[in-house]
Amino acid sequence: MNQNRSAVQIARRYFLHDCGIGLGKAALGSLLVGSGAHVATTLVAAAESATNNLLAPRQPQFPSSAKAVIHLFMAGAPSHLDLFDYKPDLAKLEGNPLPESVIMGQRYAFIRPDAAVMGPQFKFAKHGQTGLEISDAFSHLPKIADDICVIRSLHTDQFNHAPAQLFLNTGFLQPGRPSLGSWVLYGLGAETEDLPAYVVMSTGAGISGGAANWSSGFLPTVYTGVRLRNHGDPILNVANPDGIDAQAQRDALDQINRLNRRRLETLGDPEIATRIANYEMAFRLQSSAPDLMNLKEESAQTLAMYGCDPDKPSFARACLLARRMAERGVRFINIYHEGWDAHSNVIGNHQKNLEATDQATVALIQDLKRLGMLDSTLVIWGGEFGRTPMIESNASLGRANGRDHHPQAFTMWMAGGGMKAGLQYGKTDDLGFHVVENPVHVHDLQATILHSLGFDHERLTYRFAGRDFRLTDVHGQVVKELVS
Repeated sequence: MNQNRSAVQIARRYFLHDCGIGLGKAALGSLLVGSGAHVATTLVAAAESATNNLLAPRQPQFPSSAKAVIHLFMAGAPSHLDLFDYKPDLAKLEGNPLPESVIMGQRYAFIRPDAAVMGPQFKFAKHGQTGLEISDAFSHLPKIADDICVIRSLHTDQFNHAPAQLFLNTGFLQPGRPSLGSWVLYGLGAETEDLPAYVVMSTGAGISGGAANWSSGFLPTVYTGVRLRNHGDPILNVANPDGIDAQAQRDALDQINRLNRRRLETLGDPEIATRIANYEMAFRLQSSAPDLMNLKEESAQTLAMYGCDPDKPSFARACLLARRMAERGVRFINIYHEGWDAHSNVIGNHQKNLEATDQATVALIQDLKRLGMLDSTLVIWGGEFGRTPMIESNASLGRANGRDHHPQAFTMWMAGGGMKAGLQYGKTDDLGFHVVENPVHVHDLQATILHSLGFDHERLTYRFAGRDFRLTDVHGQVVKELVS
């Protein structure tokens, strides 16, 4: 076979169908802001132009308050019944099984449906002018009771961690779909060229859904979240080794780019243009990352407010970094704090996790508000589902006084970004089992988040495999009562 002819055929296939551009996608930069984009006349120009356009700042579909998102994902699923959704009837029923009319044939992973009821494990009190009722397990959250919008009526389709985390982040239970952060970048582009526009950090024991939670799926890979380490160099192998100065690094990078461009000229694959862009980003990170990570330039008062030791990895350090990233134009920031899966010892588990997260979470909201950034930054707090009203106790597994997974009802809160401060929305039944007022499905939550950023979730679409996809699939309604 003629080698040159084969290369042309491969390039043609990439251009027309397989690659991240295609004829229709070459004008992706103008997809949301108008028509008339110029389709480049060569595959190289098309690939490089599209890659650049993918991250160019764009206007949303309609005016919005939120410009950036900080998602504090409490992986493992905190107990709504012990933190936000006080149910005195659970205490009255403690030790007895729930009525069959409540269970309605529901099956569980680790407990029998007739397991005994466990009452609230903490006391509750009302806080703020709105009288927000929250658990006294929180030492700091009451300070911002009037700043947050609490949703007590969330429900999901998934009851295991990995699919539930993927469902909340990508709108689908299996890997392969774009994450919320990727959709946000696809819609708004980037405001910074010196840092990744979508950053992921994690603290804790591990993330069940893995990297699929921040994958770009079938969207171009420039929209994938970049995971930064919470200590030391944020990305390994970015710093120059001994004996390599900035000029030598620049010369080496230029040579790599020349080779990549030669390959790009042969195939026209925009993923090669993405690779070139990533090398350039890594080069810029050599100067921007040390500046970002230098928390010692923060005041002693700020460090104390977050409870942050700049030299030690922690959730507090990640929150302070998130604020610094938002200041520098990072569009979407995920912080995963893993370890809320309280199949045993709900009290000890939640006290430990709140000791690690409560102070820094509140400090983040207060800091954003102090800097005038809260109105334009949407902060989201919560896990992938709720916990059962029934107790989990299994001697063979060493479990006692725990709660199993519960997809029928759970609580999350949001702050800033155009959400109504001080609002308490939705209601569960007297046992915290079923939603009985203003239900909010995960797809409704996603639609509302996109709305706060200026997008109609039904119109923010990407054509793949013959049909238009969106974050909310074919579901979801904006919960307008949450938006100010």
